Amino acid sequence: MRGWKFLWQLISLARNLQDPHLCEEVTWLLEAHDLPADLLELEITESFLMADPVRAMEILSELNGKGIHLAIDDFGIGYSSLGYLKRLPAAVIKIDKSFVKGLAEDKDDAMIVRSTIDLAHNLGRKVVAEGVESKEICEVLASLGCDAAQGYYFSRPIPPKDLSNWFKNLPNG
Repeated sequence: MRGWKFLWQLISLARNLQDPHLCEEVTWLLEAHDLPADLLELEITESFLMADPVRAMEILSELNGKGIHLAIDDFGIGYSSLGYLKRLPAAVIKIDKSFVKGLAEDKDDAMIVRSTIDLAHNLGRKVVAEGVESKEICEVLASLGCDAAQGYYFSRPIPPKDLSNWFKNLPNG
């Protein structure tokens, strides 16, 4: 249960990403729970990044410098520039579900997803597609070289107490 307490503390802390002491508090939590920084990945929404790009870059650079992994969540729905994107110390870009859900039927969504995957890979980033709800979409994403996917196709949200059993019941678990 120790891990869930840590997670809740971290979620509560991350709600205020403008806190000037955020990096120190995250570091303190990792040390207090005896967890290595490289096991932590924080998802930062694109809208947060663009609200105050200079401050966001400072925070993300400091967190990344401590070994914490960063992911840009909901990519594609904000207004981030490509020049800004290339400087971000994020290792993962998560494609917003609004593009993924129409991937199989909408040529424009397919082009956006394919281009985002190519762009991210060319910048040395991994790509996660959000909102995957069918085998067909999962297969299209795999054919496009998407690194990972998440969504109801794999599982609906489950309580933490059931997570261990869920992992054990995976086909390769």
